[in-house]
Amino acid sequence: MSKGVTPQSSDYAKWYTDVVQKAELADYSPVKGCMVIRPYGYAMWEGIRNILDEKFKETGHVNAYFPMLIPESFLKKEAEHVEGFAPELAVVTHGGGKELEEPLVIRPTSETIIWSMYKKWINSYRDLPLLINQWANVVRWEMRTRLFLRTTEFLWQEGHTAHATANEAEEEAHRMIDIYRQLCEETLALPVHVGRKTENEKFAGAVNTYTIEAMMGDKRALQAGTSHYLGQNFAKAFDVKFQTEENVPDYVYASSWGVSTRLVGAVVMAHGDDKGLILPPNIAPHQIVIVPIYKNEDDKNKVLNLVQPLEKSLKDKGIRFYTDSRETVSPGFKFNDWEMKGVPLRIEIGPKDAERNGLVCARRDTGKKTFPSLAEFVDTCEETLRTIQKDIFESRLRFREENTQDIQSYDELKEVIEQGGFARTFWAGDSDLENKIQEETKATIRCILFKKTNNEGVCFMTGRKSTDQVIFAKSY
Repeated sequence: MSKGVTPQSSDYAKWYTDVVQKAELADYSPVKGCMVIRPYGYAMWEGIRNILDEKFKETGHVNAYFPMLIPESFLKKEAEHVEGFAPELAVVTHGGGKELEEPLVIRPTSETIIWSMYKKWINSYRDLPLLINQWANVVRWEMRTRLFLRTTEFLWQEGHTAHATANEAEEEAHRMIDIYRQLCEETLALPVHVGRKTENEKFAGAVNTYTIEAMMGDKRALQAGTSHYLGQNFAKAFDVKFQTEENVPDYVYASSWGVSTRLVGAVVMAHGDDKGLILPPNIAPHQIVIVPIYKNEDDKNKVLNLVQPLEKSLKDKGIRFYTDSRETVSPGFKFNDWEMKGVPLRIEIGPKDAERNGLVCARRDTGKKTFPSLAEFVDTCEETLRTIQKDIFESRLRFREENTQDIQSYDELKEVIEQGGFARTFWAGDSDLENKIQEETKATIRCILFKKTNNEGVCFMTGRKSTDQVIFAKSY
């Protein structure tokens, strides 16, 4: 266990906060409920952003930017939407020393301001589809906050698309939730369940909400991303019509979708241990850290004569690396520091290693050490990083499956939720029954699964047959 880090087994929430701060991902802001994202944490967000931005552009989307101040009247145009966000709104009432004629809401999400502009831009089927994304910050006045997971202000991307048909908009919503699945599983080494939210849990103003749900280290669920089919709700609220190919006026169909800096928190909670972070190589700001070890100038020259060609080889391969050349701290301090920051591979090179033209290689995920020559390491380092990425994902997948139970009764559900984990079952209940279960167990239906273990089953509460298999869990 790293010094100053609360063990997971003692207090998981405190462990999480300790790691986020000691790994220098984020810190508390002077404004209550907000956070300062430090460079190491922001580098993780940049990695997520860059991968997603490329995927968005590959699928025909373009970036734009819309104002963060939204006229209050805009939110009132879509009744379900404003009702869903009302408790979280931050409102500006004064500007320039004067009271504003109309209060301005700091964006909790941008559907309303974007649809007011789409009304100006969309006239004909030739203007569709309109596929726009923005990278932005939003404000939701949260009462209980936790770094990255739930803060008053956070960073995210939000896509908003307009289509000529319902099928196109639905296909878009499904396409984007699958892009989020790919990001989580291939980059963050985070297995996710993909599915549809219930009526109780869907986005305010949506027809359908699709979600990816991940299991964290304490066996709770985290909603890692959502995509919404909005139907014509916002188009009707903002009177966004177009002339169809048959020259008939109709309202456009819409989708919206987003992920946020919450994903950084997900990586911490899913993979971390009592020593700190364990970062999958694909998202690690530094995939390899090199620690030169020497006590005098002669040793220093020997070591650096090996470090320099290693650096060149890693640079040529496009591997993200960092050489820790600090002389004011001990090698042991550096080892602990980089363990805390979760760097996948740590390379130690001392005078004896230099004499054999070799190095010591330590994996962060397993702690295993090997002693290859420089040439052997250079030849195999890319494959080693791929192996680590795969091993971390498979470890998390095993963890999820070991802590998922198929249940047949309410008593079994209560038992699973009490001990922690996912309860998988078939569901044919209504919203009132769902609310009752939440009140009594604190668990919610995380999603109606796309990928089921059986095509049909019996609902554990109603006894009716159902084709909807769901996951119940406590969540963040």
